[in-house]
Amino acid sequence: MAFYYAEPSHTFSEYLLIPGFTDETCIPDNVSLKTPLTRYRKGEEEPAISLNIPLVSAIMQSVSDDKLGIALAREGGISFIYGAQNIESEAEMVARVKNHKAGFVVSASNLTPDHTLKDILDLKAKNGFSTVAITEDGTANGRLLGIVSSRDYRVSRMKEDEKVATFMTPLEKLVTAPAETTLKQANDIIWDHKLNSLPIVDANGNLMYFVFRKDYASHKENPLELLDLKKRYLVGAGINSRDYAERIPALLKAGADVLCIDSSEGYSVWQERTIRWVRDHYGDSVKIGAGNVVDRDGFLYLARAGADFVKVGIGGGSICITRETKGIGRGQATAVIEVAAARDEYFRQTGIYIPICSDGGIVHDYHMTLALAMGADFLMLGRYFARFDESPSNKVMINGVYMKEYWGEGSNRARNWQRYDLGGEHRLTFEEGVDSYVTYAGSLHDNVEISLHKVKSTMCNCGVTNIPALQKNARITLVSSTSIVEGGYHDVVLRTTAQPSR
Repeated sequence: MAFYYAEPSHTFSEYLLIPGFTDETCIPDNVSLKTPLTRYRKGEEEPAISLNIPLVSAIMQSVSDDKLGIALAREGGISFIYGAQNIESEAEMVARVKNHKAGFVVSASNLTPDHTLKDILDLKAKNGFSTVAITEDGTANGRLLGIVSSRDYRVSRMKEDEKVATFMTPLEKLVTAPAETTLKQANDIIWDHKLNSLPIVDANGNLMYFVFRKDYASHKENPLELLDLKKRYLVGAGINSRDYAERIPALLKAGADVLCIDSSEGYSVWQERTIRWVRDHYGDSVKIGAGNVVDRDGFLYLARAGADFVKVGIGGGSICITRETKGIGRGQATAVIEVAAARDEYFRQTGIYIPICSDGGIVHDYHMTLALAMGADFLMLGRYFARFDESPSNKVMINGVYMKEYWGEGSNRARNWQRYDLGGEHRLTFEEGVDSYVTYAGSLHDNVEISLHKVKSTMCNCGVTNIPALQKNARITLVSSTSIVEGGYHDVVLRTTAQPSR
């Protein structure tokens, strides 16, 4: 007969942390969130790759492109560029992260002189940027003809069909700088000429980058940014267990620092074969993660196969319906707890520590701290990052509220069937993800800063100042449904902005 687990599986929302003793050293400024990304042997000083914050972005079309890769590496985490695209375009995204020059921004808003004021307003509503580059072909690297900023037009006095050519600031009135300009020189030019932005153009007049006045402070120092030995941002890339022999060489040539097999279920011979191919061709020089699994057996299989880290979680993502359609999965908290125990067991037996990544199930910021306390070394987030300016999806207005599009890799929109397909007729494929919206939240930097401050503050309440100490000393309690209700506001009427008349 089938095997039955004695206990039900649980989610993060069903647990709370019990405070520990807080001494004078337990303040957020003293907390380190550094954590291993890849396997290492006992006695080694540190793994080949560590994260400065325990956050990585999900391998999803609506989350992880080069723009988010740059923004997250600047904060100390890493993105895994989505693999559900052709090999060339994924490699190009990886290369753009590796070639990014800190402070030099590739233009994200571009139009031609033949566009209209309405196009300017639509573009600003879509991505929130006030500066629009006007190029000959409307691309980010076309021949620069001018710039439109918010001071170039007044909506109340102009018609929406007015051509951009009539109100843009033309090239001859712009201050520009050549390709070889350093960041320090660019900032000096900005301050000397009292500019908001400085276009960097090549010898042929093509736009290369912008340097923005508002970014000056952030360019001075990013103490947690994740860099390789050549001072380039680290970036990961998603692969599959089908075309890996062609995809992996291209991604490595582009500069990918770490790979991850993107699959809804990782306890499979195909993942073992993919890892074996990497080891046969590159040895241990190429770092590759695998998953997803939800129990001890799945972890041990991938650990023995040679995975550098293992992802944990099936069906816990906000856009994932695998549990509904297939009845496969496990509560995320229970999965992390069991896999973390298996990791520790494997470490004791072999002296090899294989980090685990909690993938899915993070709804509130405090879930991050719980996942780490339960044993996760780092967290993979999709919905969380999809809300930000830097994610690749469109920003749209829904019922008066700005939202960002967010869809699962198992949705019909993504058509990433290779992530789920086990063979058979294509007509029999079915969706395991939904197409949705998430509330727009602003910049990645601002939100990550707030979220991680909460994590650090909670760790201090637990009496610890680093993740290993949290995992060793945390005390966690399962709570009842009534306790969950008690934990929110209750038995009160919330005040609103509209006050009652007197």
